[in-house]
Amino acid sequence: MTTEPRFIQIHTLHTYPAALINRDDAGLAKRLPLGDTVRTRISSQCLKRHWRIADDRFALSELAVPMAIRSRGTLELIRQRIVEGGIAEPLAQAAAEALRDGGLVDKAGKEKKGEDALKTGQAVLMGRAEIDYLVQRCSALAQENPAEAALKTAVLKMLKDEKQNITALKHGSGLESALFGRMVTSDVLAGRDAAVYVAHAFTVHEAQVESDYFTVVDDLLQETGELGSAGIFDTELASGLYYGYVVIDVRQLVENLEGIAAPDCFSAATPPERRELAGKVIEHLVHLIATVSPGAKRGSTAPFDWAKFMLVEAGDWQPRSLAGAFHDALPLSAPDRQPIRERAVGYLRDEIAKMDEAYGAPLVRRVMALDPVEIPNAQRLNLNDLAQWVAQAVVQGVC
Repeated sequence: MTTEPRFIQIHTLHTYPAALINRDDAGLAKRLPLGDTVRTRISSQCLKRHWRIADDRFALSELAVPMAIRSRGTLELIRQRIVEGGIAEPLAQAAAEALRDGGLVDKAGKEKKGEDALKTGQAVLMGRAEIDYLVQRCSALAQENPAEAALKTAVLKMLKDEKQNITALKHGSGLESALFGRMVTSDVLAGRDAAVYVAHAFTVHEAQVESDYFTVVDDLLQETGELGSAGIFDTELASGLYYGYVVIDVRQLVENLEGIAAPDCFSAATPPERRELAGKVIEHLVHLIATVSPGAKRGSTAPFDWAKFMLVEAGDWQPRSLAGAFHDALPLSAPDRQPIRERAVGYLRDEIAKMDEAYGAPLVRRVMALDPVEIPNAQRLNLNDLAQWVAQAVVQGVC
């Protein structure tokens, strides 16, 4: 069976014991009510953040595609770079304020002065290519317009006249934007539809949490012979086996990376090499999803794990999660003492079999697992081969 790899679906199981993977505003492990119990969860924002900033051989930054910066201080960064290029500070400030007033970002700091006037109301995601372009254009205009008022007028005109140039920058909004999208209210920056959809991971069983009571020992007090501490604290720790789900819209990813209209992604007029970058990005993502662990309190919990199970499905049908397999929480123990990890894979296997029988979805599957598993119509591979298989499927246009 062959099919177009329009959607890549990735299902994982990770184990995290005694960790605070993702906490809420009260410092507690994030939770999710599902079915008959409450579970602990890991937010999609947390997962994406750690995949974005991971630093290893499969880091996104290793792909030679310009990255992006998410910050409230991007205008201040632009101002600093203009100054570093030899432009006087008052002119650099005027240029940055004109960028703000021209609709590049929100105008949260308009009534303020100095650096505070350049702080945006919320973090803005801007590609390094966009930043480089704006620094270069503002610096050139500052040399042509040595008066602050004239420079502001020139920058405002530039934003209006050159909006298409900024939008057309190849990889201008950065790789992160191509993957996870960018919603902007800017009059200048281009929005991007996300190509990667990430679900909140959740435990396949009831939440297992405890309050961790600890003290900080005061070394100087001990030297004097006194017993005491510098503080008494408590935090919440959770343990669990988490189901994760990620979908990659290959057509949208190729459009975001190469500027090819999504419907033309797999057409005969689009040569395979125009999908090579997308394939490489997906290969890196498979490695990152399997091996990069999010988590707070890393120094005291070492919450690092590699996926114990990863199923990759490719096809041209609409995606569907397998979370329904765990709508009712798995009991923590079984009469036959079968490990919960193996039982979780069994639930996934049964859910797939039922879905296949009901829908007959033509999905091509590959699986990586630590334990002996049988997944319907799934060939077993190691992680490297799994990542390379999906990358090649995208480049070739069939799987």
